[in-house]
Amino acid sequence: MPPRLVIFDFDGTLADSFPWFRGALNEVGRRHGLRPVAPTEVEALRRLGTREILRALEVSPWRLPALTRDLRALKAAAAGSIPLFPGVPAMLRGLSEAGVALAIASSDGEASIRQTLGAEAAVVGQVAGGASLFGKAAKLRQVLRAAGVPAAEAVYIGDETRDAEAAVQVGLAFGAVTWGYAAAEALRARGPRWVFDAPGDILGLQ
Repeated sequence: MPPRLVIFDFDGTLADSFPWFRGALNEVGRRHGLRPVAPTEVEALRRLGTREILRALEVSPWRLPALTRDLRALKAAAAGSIPLFPGVPAMLRGLSEAGVALAIASSDGEASIRQTLGAEAAVVGQVAGGASLFGKAAKLRQVLRAAGVPAAEAVYIGDETRDAEAAVQVGLAFGAVTWGYAAAEALRARGPRWVFDAPGDILGLQ
């Protein structure tokens, strides 16, 4: 049976924000006394889980709230210049036309998400934004409650290992996309039900 509800992560899943993030992380990091991320480190970091990345970058847990707040503020200012991945608009509209409800659960803010979505925001229902770094499970539960859809009839699609972890916590099937922040092998290690190599592949959920 196709899912009644597809919940998406946003950055790295629908929005091609990784190039922006690389620059913004170093900019914000300087304010908080973090070491810069060298270009040669990027691919190795993409193969790590989120907690491993934080350890590798020597980010103390007490720094995370301020770091996340500053990144979110920069992201809101840049929202109009960050594109959706090619194929995402057609994929969203295809799912909607097939009668599948769409939602987003993300660390990004709702206003930023809707601005980046542009015209495609019309086919997306609930946007549960502003999740803490490891707080996506709560946002997923919020979306399910509001939609009145049980976890067994919904899926979560994302590009990071923490997305996979949040789906497990809530009892959602997880679909991993390979074009985002985490490397495909890091995501496959989390045992996703589906691995998507292009946005159009998601239409196969129908």
